[in-house]
Amino acid sequence: MLQENFLDISKLELQATRDGYGKGLVELGEKNKNVVVLCADLSESTRSLWFKEKFPDRFLELGVAEQNMALVASGLAACGKIPFISSYAMFSPGRNWEQIRTTICYNNQPVKIAGAHAGVSVGPDGATHQAIEDIAIMRVIPNIIVVNPCDSIEAQKATVAAASINKPFYIRLARFNSPVFTKEDTPFKIGKAEIFKEGKDLTIISSGPILYNAILASYEAEKKLSKEGKDVSIKVLNCHTIKPLDKEIIINCAQETKRIITIEEHQVNGGLGGAVAELLSQEFPVKMKIIGINDRFGESGEPGELYENFGLSVNKLSEQIKNFLIS
Repeated sequence: MLQENFLDISKLELQATRDGYGKGLVELGEKNKNVVVLCADLSESTRSLWFKEKFPDRFLELGVAEQNMALVASGLAACGKIPFISSYAMFSPGRNWEQIRTTICYNNQPVKIAGAHAGVSVGPDGATHQAIEDIAIMRVIPNIIVVNPCDSIEAQKATVAAASINKPFYIRLARFNSPVFTKEDTPFKIGKAEIFKEGKDLTIISSGPILYNAILASYEAEKKLSKEGKDVSIKVLNCHTIKPLDKEIIINCAQETKRIITIEEHQVNGGLGGAVAELLSQEFPVKMKIIGINDRFGESGEPGELYENFGLSVNKLSEQIKNFLIS
């Protein structure tokens, strides 16, 4: 299911999930003439430039006008096109949330919204450009699907899948080059979470590039506890689709392991952890911990430094996992 030697980062290709989005757009452009791409003056950063270079007659540059971009895309969708709109997530959906809500989602128009540069791993751009609230503001809107791919291969799959779904769709993308640890034949289906690691004592649920750190941290926590004479195993679930959740597998994991940790590069309020907690509190309450950004803004720094600072590095995560298991 995962790349060989996926635990050794030196053996893996490093590529941003935004690159997978760009590749997906080109793939779609070759297959479907109804696919059109709109951008708000960030075509290189969002990788929509790759579509523009191949299909210039189906690319629209709207300039720094994210609200207008959402409105134009809704009109194009109403005319039978499949529009993808691209910008930094802080600006789309951050700045044009009302237009997405009212013009796209209220009318159930199948516009695909790509929010790039999400999470603190944006790095030196700092707090103003680090979207860590976007999942919360998007998943609350009716009709929309919300997906957070874990690597560039999964991002390409999600982009291609979005075009075939006749609904509004939000895909969250990262800037930094992260490990490509899935494969072309790794199972991927919108709304279907996948078990990436088996275990019996705890389930970690994660999505996006931070999933890789979550997997490494699960192994590290097992090693630390083994040295203390405790034999534990940890299941890891890739929950790339945050809306709609794969309710069945999440409930099954809670029933099997009785403990849940969610790990995300997003505010602890309203993100993946909130969605899982909402589900389990009604269906099968278990002991749960939500790990993410704890009600603070991002900071400038290199991605690795920021992961350490926000408790999302492998070492910091493994300590939190270990402490949760022995509590």
